[in-house]
Amino acid sequence: MLNMTTGLTIWCSEAITLATVLLLAWRHDRKSPAYLIWAMGFAVSAIGFALAAARGVIPDIWSIQIGNAVALLGESAWICGFRLMDKRKLDWSAFLPPAIWLMGVSLPWVSASFVNRVILYDLAGAVGATLLAFAVRPADGRREPARGQLGIVFMALACLCFGSALWMVLVSPPLEKAMVYRGYMTLAYGLAVIVAIVLNGKLLMERAERRWRAISITDTLTGVLNRRGLQESYDILAGAGPQQTQKLAALLFDLDHFKRINDRHGHQAGDTVLVEFARVARQFVPRSGAFGRMGGEEFVAFVPIDDQSQAEALAETIRADFCRGPLPAGRSMVSATVSIGVAIMARDAASWDRLVSSADRALYAAKHAGRNCTIVFNETEAAKETDAAPAADEGELVPTLDDQIQALRRMGTIARM
Repeated sequence: MLNMTTGLTIWCSEAITLATVLLLAWRHDRKSPAYLIWAMGFAVSAIGFALAAARGVIPDIWSIQIGNAVALLGESAWICGFRLMDKRKLDWSAFLPPAIWLMGVSLPWVSASFVNRVILYDLAGAVGATLLAFAVRPADGRREPARGQLGIVFMALACLCFGSALWMVLVSPPLEKAMVYRGYMTLAYGLAVIVAIVLNGKLLMERAERRWRAISITDTLTGVLNRRGLQESYDILAGAGPQQTQKLAALLFDLDHFKRINDRHGHQAGDTVLVEFARVARQFVPRSGAFGRMGGEEFVAFVPIDDQSQAEALAETIRADFCRGPLPAGRSMVSATVSIGVAIMARDAASWDRLVSSADRALYAAKHAGRNCTIVFNETEAAKETDAAPAADEGELVPTLDDQIQALRRMGTIARM
């Protein structure tokens, strides 16, 4: 028949194995400190269970008070590991399980009774499992199936510990029966933790997959979407949303005289200009849209709009903010401007090729209009299928903010005459 010492010994060996596996995982990926914290948690638990299993061989204060406190400290480490995984601040509540044990076992009527100590330990374990269930909840609200499964396992573990404590209170079994029961309880606890570790591995694999996918669709220099990411985002934009009559606008950006910047100030300065433009544009493109780098000094934004004025306002806001002053690039101050071509199509008539091609023609017109300006092709002009360069009168030149301010000033002067 299984006794408590055998159960503790088995769980101790399992904890050492899990600690070793997690330590190797941390050595492979040292950017994830959670692996190290979890490894330390299992190592600490193994030490605690080993001390508890050595009862009768070592002094009781080491096997009972200290051993169980150390074992519960392992749960605290697991809680801290989950918080670190989500880059959340560590919280003192993680250390409630060993604190509850140490405070409770200091009471004479608890320390003198094996059954009462088991009840206290199970209650502390239930608190720790509940804290683990809360620790795996995502801080940013994202949905991850493995997190939900982990939460269920930890809540089941909390119920198991609480149910064990309640059974001990109601039945108050004799010492021999309680020790046998405790052995089975220890194995059940260890099995639940192993299931949690498997699910946690699944969670980490899902995270790694998302991270590599994000890398595959992200421009390494600027951190915005690359061409592949833009095409995927466009497909979502083109087919998403209940408002099927809504229009789509493509805003194609090209940094003016970028080769001259590289030749005069160096490629590092050019990279700084690209990064700064990406930063400026990304903060203005709405979350409902998509923004990324097409390649070289060319960027594009896809935005759902209701009318042309929204696209014009967005383009001019980005252009004006980027061009408002020279950029520090090392020891140099670099002045940079951007030309913008905007094409607008109905969502049901738009396609990547047609929308980008029309925006490119509008950008060509903006370059020929003197650069540092915005040209808009409305739905009629964007619908034209032609490979020829746009005529001089094609497209609508959007007045710059400075132009609009000067016009308002002139109107004010006329009104006062």
